[in-house]
This record gives sequence, C-alpha cells and structure tokens, in this order.
Amino acid sequence: MRAVLVEPDYYTRYPPVGLLKISTYHKSQGDQVEFVQVRIDGLRKPRERPDRVYVTSLFTWAWKPVWKAVRFYKKRFPKAEVWLGGLYSSLMPDHASRSGADVVYEGVFKEAEEAIPDYELVPSWDGSIIFSSRGCNRACPFCAVPRLEGKINSTKRSLKHLVYTKHTRIILWDNNFLQSPYWKEICHELKELNRWVDFNQGLDARLITDDVAKHLASLKLRSGSSIEIRLSYDELEAGQATQNAIACLEATGLRKRAIMVYILYNFKDSPEDFFQRVRDVLNWGAVAYPMRYEPLNALEKNQYVELSWTSQELEMIQDARRVLGYGGAFPPYRGLVNKFNRARNFHRAFSLYQPRR
Repeated sequence: MRAVLVEPDYYTRYPPVGLLKISTYHKSQGDQVEFVQVRIDGLRKPRERPDRVYVTSLFTWAWKPVWKAVRFYKKRFPKAEVWLGGLYSSLMPDHASRSGADVVYEGVFKEAEEAIPDYELVPSWDGSIIFSSRGCNRACPFCAVPRLEGKINSTKRSLKHLVYTKHTRIILWDNNFLQSPYWKEICHELKELNRWVDFNQGLDARLITDDVAKHLASLKLRSGSSIEIRLSYDELEAGQATQNAIACLEATGLRKRAIMVYILYNFKDSPEDFFQRVRDVLNWGAVAYPMRYEPLNALEKNQYVELSWTSQELEMIQDARRVLGYGGAFPPYRGLVNKFNRARNFHRAFSLYQPRR
C-alpha cells in the first residue's frame, strides 16, 4: 500500500503524533509512506499515486483547512480512500462526514496506538511525546477527555521503549498523570533517563502531596522558558487544593514563579469569580494563565459568550493579557499584584486606564 499522511494548514506547536504513529504502523507492514505538512509544503501531489490518504484534524474551529485538504486529495485521487481522523472528526463526526472523506475515524487509531511515532519525518523536532495513560476520572463538563477516552485506562509501568534516542526531552501528554497507579514507577524511570521532562497537559493539584512533590522535584523539569509545572484552578472550590499544591512544590525548592496555573473562564463562572481566582494565584506567587472556554462543537473560535459575561468583558481580558501580561500570562510582578489587590472588582482590575474620580 502507498499511504499519504496530511497535516492541514492550521497552527500547532507540536507534530501530528497520530499521523507519525500511523507512519510507523504502515512501514512495519512494508508499505510506502509520504508525509505532507500543508502549512510548510502546500497542498501538493505526492510523488506516487496513493492508495490511502490520512488527513488529521485538531480543534473543531479549525475545520476549514481540514475540509480543504480532504477535497484537494479526493479530487486528484478519486480512487484513493481518504480517511479523516483526529480531534475534530471524533467530536463532530456528522459535520466531518460532509467534508467528502470516505472514512471519518473516531478516537485513536488502535492498530498504531502502541507504536513509537516516526520522528524521522520531523527531524528538527526535539521531544518524545508519550501517553503513559489515557483518560481521566474527573469527568469535568467542559473537557473532551471523558467523551473521547473515558476514565483512566491504558496505564503503562514503563515508557523507556517509547523514547526516541535523539531527543533530549520527554513530553507527557497524559490527561491526568497522577491518577495512574504507576506514576511513581514512571517518575523513577524518568529520573534514570535523565532527560528534560514536560508534563504538558498539566498536573492535578488535588493529587499533589508532599510525596508527589518530592518525586516531581527529583526530575529535570522544563515545560517552557521558565515554567516547570502546570496546574489548573477552574473553580473557586478548588482554591485550597491549588494553594496547598503550590506550597508543597515550593517546599521541595521549586520556584513559585516556575508554576503556571491555568484559569478557566467564560464557562459557568462570572467576571468576579474569575477575578478572584487570578488574584489568588498572583498572591500565592505563581503565574496565572487565563484559558477561555470554547464549546466542544464550536465551529468558530472566540464566538461563544456565556450568560454571565459580555463580549466587552472578554475583550478586556485579551487586552490585559497583551498589555499587562507577558506571553499571554499574568506573572506575579509586584506592580501587577498590587493592582489586583487594590481593585474593588473585575472592571477595575482589568481596566487599562484609571477611571476619572
């Protein structure tokens, strides 16, 4: 078989891991594989006529370049099977079926799930992306994971066989790493491997204890230029657990400014609720990163406005991130902490101008 793997023209920082696993699978069957990254290569014909074309997808609002890629290859190779998979096709299979694809695949490609991605196709990429587990037991209503992967499953005792020898980083894409019964074994193995470790999807603050923090601190943590650990603070009820997690991590010697806390907004909160959570994180000494909620079936980005919010208030956050923040986040700079502590409400905190008295 001759297979062509297509990543459409949408923005992402990471290589298409699903396609790279499919490449490994097909090559193990003796098949020919060609990889096309549309944003780099453009929509082009492959070197040889394919028998099957795999088109991946990402967020639901990035569906237009996906349809464009499907239609391009279907028109030029009408006898080839065009398969559409990925996040969008799994969340919105009915909409994806109108793209013209012959097969709309939902979920992970089971035959390739345990394969190491074919990193030879992306030689400039430095980072082995690994799931030591799938799923999550939290069932958060704003999250796609319970629907796509269910509760914690596919847990691994070891992951060293999935580490690419040329990579200096290991990137864990677990949705809730600390729910795995083997998290300690994995941490011991990561320490032995002595490579940079990035818990990319964040860690569950409610599960961070002194013991967990010590295991994490034993690793070479790096998830960004200065961030080493990511947490989330999605609702006020999680405040005590988030504060305790930051304290546990600091007690191991980790700098609080190396902890970034995602703060969900525009879901079932209010501007005042969001303001309080941002102020909490800044006073705890960590970095606050606002995360705007998008419905799981959103076909356009940043169009949804929850009933407790207005579009103007949502725009105030975006403006503040650009002007007051750094890289879209709010670091605990003294001036910014003071501004938030002096503010009586959301509008005063996120206003870029001082109102007239």
